Amino acid sequence: MEKNYEDIPGTYVFDADRSREGYHLNMFCISMRQAKNREAMKEDPEAYLAKYPMTEEQRQAVRDRDWNRLLELGGNIYYTSKLAAFDGITFQDLAAMMTGVSREEYRDMMLNGGRSIEGNRYKSEWEKS
Repeated sequence: MEKNYEDIPGTYVFDADRSREGYHLNMFCISMRQAKNREAMKEDPEAYLAKYPMTEEQRQAVRDRDWNRLLELGGNIYYTSKLAAFDGITFQDLAAMMTGVSREEYRDMMLNGGRSIEGNRYKSEWEKS
């Protein structure tokens, strides 16, 4: 079923459908809270990934650290940030990477009120331009 919020550019709303789709992906990500799991992931990433019945697309997004794709495939930002932390990436750096700007540009954008809504409200607006 098409949801009207799917028309928001660059946004993947974590709704019930995404929650179900990303359950195993999110369980993998949240497992990075525990030191023993981080060690197992460092030691043999493929074996550790195999413990979670994710889709191949989800596994590849984890391998690639494709942060936006992880959200698209059902990842919850708070859980996927645990994987980023595993890689030594701060939440601010993660947000900058996901928006395609430097850490400083992201910080300045947020200090100045966030991203402009001009051209960012609905994908369907782009078709009218």
